[in-house]
Amino acid sequence: MILSLLIATAAVLASAADASTTDASTTDASTAAAECTHPPYRVYKVSSSPLILYLEGFLTPGEQTHLLNATASRFRRSVVAGSDGAAQQSTIRTSQSTDLDHHADNVAACIARRALDLQGFDARDAQLEPLQLVRYAAGEEYDVHTDWLADGAYATAPNGGNRATSFFVYVHVAAGTTGGGTNFPLVVAPRDGRWCARGFVECDAPYASGLTFRPVAGNAVFWENLAGGGGEGDARTEHAGLPLTSGDKVGMNIWTRQLPLSQEARRRDVPLDF
Repeated sequence: MILSLLIATAAVLASAADASTTDASTTDASTAAAECTHPPYRVYKVSSSPLILYLEGFLTPGEQTHLLNATASRFRRSVVAGSDGAAQQSTIRTSQSTDLDHHADNVAACIARRALDLQGFDARDAQLEPLQLVRYAAGEEYDVHTDWLADGAYATAPNGGNRATSFFVYVHVAAGTTGGGTNFPLVVAPRDGRWCARGFVECDAPYASGLTFRPVAGNAVFWENLAGGGGEGDARTEHAGLPLTSGDKVGMNIWTRQLPLSQEARRRDVPLDF
């Protein structure tokens, strides 16, 4: 699995040719992806089990600016799924969020293609949820949670099954921002000093608190959510968006399901951001 991911990454600049082989239902996204110029981002393996990769330079500065401009007026308070299945606000998630249809935005289509390429040839556009941008101001956070869905009602075949993989991409980090890291409390932090020297991980926190990635604009974290042949959720992937103590940041979730999502699941009034 790791080898195939790295091979796919090495081939990311050739994705224009690959895009022509995608499903007919994704023609618009494929056409846009054929015009992409992907950055030569670097991949670092953080953990083998669960698989976690750190992606340096995943977004270009132009893509970052475009994402901010395309969604600037559309953010609303983030929600979670309540016990009755309805979307509701919660004190554990105090950010704002919005979605971005990569089939209707050429830049987003390129980013989506890049995310699929990293996962190998079997990952299909139809498995991607709408891209979701999240905005955090000082004091806002998303407490410990998993991206995989514990309630099977949200992981049915029409909904694409469960969330197989996640990207969290740092789109914007204001100058002077403090806090706001992405913490994996059950993952052992890497010990090599280069992780600290390059500013990828938070090295001031005790190792007992797990692994915390610092928010660095343009970089991203990728991980696999499921473990075992049965596709069970991997509890070790629980993570938190730590509260900002100053500044602001915008991130982006890219979620790939196990199966294609139905059109019903893609409707804007059906929340996928829990």
